[in-house]
Amino acid sequence: MDERRRVVTTAMVQEDLTAAEAARRYGISRSTASRWYCRWVREGEPAFTPRSRRPHNSPGAIDPATIEAISELRRDLTAKGHDAGPQTLHTLLLTQGIDVSVSTIWRTLSRQGLTIPTPKKRPRSSYTRFAADLPNQTWQSDITHVRTRGATVEVLTFLDDYSRYALAITAHRRISVVTITEQFAAARRRHGTPASTLTDNGMVYTARFRGGRNLFERELARLGIEQKNGRGNHPQTQGKVERFQQTLKKHLATRPRARNIEELQTQLDTFRDHYNNHRPHSALGRQTPATAYASLAKATPGGDPRSQHRIREDRIDSSGKVTLRIDSHMFKIGVGRTHARTRVRMLVQDYEVTIIAITTGEILRRLTIDPTRTYQPQ
Repeated sequence: MDERRRVVTTAMVQEDLTAAEAARRYGISRSTASRWYCRWVREGEPAFTPRSRRPHNSPGAIDPATIEAISELRRDLTAKGHDAGPQTLHTLLLTQGIDVSVSTIWRTLSRQGLTIPTPKKRPRSSYTRFAADLPNQTWQSDITHVRTRGATVEVLTFLDDYSRYALAITAHRRISVVTITEQFAAARRRHGTPASTLTDNGMVYTARFRGGRNLFERELARLGIEQKNGRGNHPQTQGKVERFQQTLKKHLATRPRARNIEELQTQLDTFRDHYNNHRPHSALGRQTPATAYASLAKATPGGDPRSQHRIREDRIDSSGKVTLRIDSHMFKIGVGRTHARTRVRMLVQDYEVTIIAITTGEILRRLTIDPTRTYQPQ
């Protein structure tokens, strides 16, 4: 503004310089000096205030009704705890007959103050990504915790790796290996048998670190299903189900806190329906998980059922019994007080057990475990 005043009032008015002479003195173009002078003649002092260069009209601008539709849809999805990114909005707006680009939606949200700045993240190219090639090729599963008004409830999820289809989301007061096995069987009845599973190394999923096999593992082996477990302290391996649980909790945070486990289950069922059937997924080409899950033939188990073979060493207690865990159940086996404190080696094949004295090699007992009885008498 000071430069304009010097060019016009000092050079061209007081010193009576021409536009060309004033332009040479101040290092500007002759047309600029002339334009500033003419504006000063018309407007006076306001001519020295720079004007906006924004065009008077923008033929390519979207209309106010579209802006309102974008903003309203964004607010509605956010209030319900659902994904409300530009790509999701683009897909849902198309169903309403509104065709506007993703970049335009993003700019509209920014101008409306509806975006949330996020810290810079790792580039996508730095991640090693993998996904199943077919529905039911791999089911991921994990457990998370949700607070109700009365207590903390455990929530179990089974998720199809290929389609991100939520196969089951169930709430339980406490999840055991029996719960896992029962819910897996229920999911199988509804959706078929998967070729493999992918979970963490929790005791409800695997007992391999204790040298055995729990009920869930035995069921997978019986069905010929490949069991895969992520590396310890590396939740990225189960990234799809971990990310799904974040989305679930974000949604639940917008709902009134459930009064009990039954009310929470109703909320989980409502979310599952929206997630599977109405929410377009960016990793699926903006398809819904239900559409992706139904788009291809489903994979089936390719493994052969195998029995469990293991060896365990122990000492017979003072009352003549030895303990053995099978299918996450602890059994007491009677051998006899005569052999109290004897070191033994147990050869286990499924429910067939042979007990051998380590020192002498004598077979002390052969039996088939009765799974309905905790104590196996002589």
